Amino acid sequence: MSALLEVENLNVSFATQTGEVAAVREVSFKIPESGTLGVVGESGSGKSATALAVMRLLPPQARVSGQIKLGGVPLLEFGDEEMRRIRGARISMIFQEPMTALNPVMRAGDQVAEAVLAHHNVGKGEAWRRAVEALREVAIPEPETRARDYPHQLSGGQRQRVMIAMALVNQPQLLIADEPTTALDVTVQAQILELLGELREKHRLAVLFISHDLGVVARVADHVAVMYGGEIVEMGPVERIFAAAAHPYTRGLISAIPTLKTDRSRPLATVEKQAAPAKATPLRELSPGHWARVLP
Repeated sequence: MSALLEVENLNVSFATQTGEVAAVREVSFKIPESGTLGVVGESGSGKSATALAVMRLLPPQARVSGQIKLGGVPLLEFGDEEMRRIRGARISMIFQEPMTALNPVMRAGDQVAEAVLAHHNVGKGEAWRRAVEALREVAIPEPETRARDYPHQLSGGQRQRVMIAMALVNQPQLLIADEPTTALDVTVQAQILELLGELREKHRLAVLFISHDLGVVARVADHVAVMYGGEIVEMGPVERIFAAAAHPYTRGLISAIPTLKTDRSRPLATVEKQAAPAKATPLRELSPGHWARVLP
């Protein structure tokens, strides 16, 4: 299956008063059409910086190098106007916190309709109709009524569904989900993950799913990439990573996942902090489709 998104040797750094800080180093991965790659790692590991680099939404002080291709087209060579035509149409993103991502003084339906108007030559009435249908598709009850509500009138789960509707209303090829369930309780989180799975199958979406929770990634992704210190330290099929993780950081993440059999009288396992390597080491193929950086 051909790759829809190709990221090769991506580097992201930020100029600061104390010097240049590397956030992402030599990151490479591919996502095929209809495939899902889960990127997991702790806060500050470079997950969101990688996603924002793909979307071309990093701040001006960011320095980006490498290759990012969508359907073979190099995105880093595009100007701002070209990227605006792609962003929201061919690539869409669901952000972490819908309460801050949504405009608090615009009705939910207007925000979804605005995404339609930005990429289609249709009237406001047609854009509103498409917005209501998008809200219906993400299982918001009484979408005609909820479309007229403001974000503060919606629950956390409903706000996240509005974000998903905005992301999918223009039928993109690639969906980037940046910790879409972090601010939700466990029950709503499960509902959102199930919804994303259904929409992925229905629209044959390629998905880049970002999370700090390896258990969540295991539910939604075909392949997983583990990031640590701005690098991908291990990558492969989800089943193989869980069965035979090669990197000590990955093994630490797996051992820290609580289960029903976890002894509550003992503290949960933790991952010891290690200094990130000063220079990226190549990924080593341990077996077909199973890559890992092996620390010296």
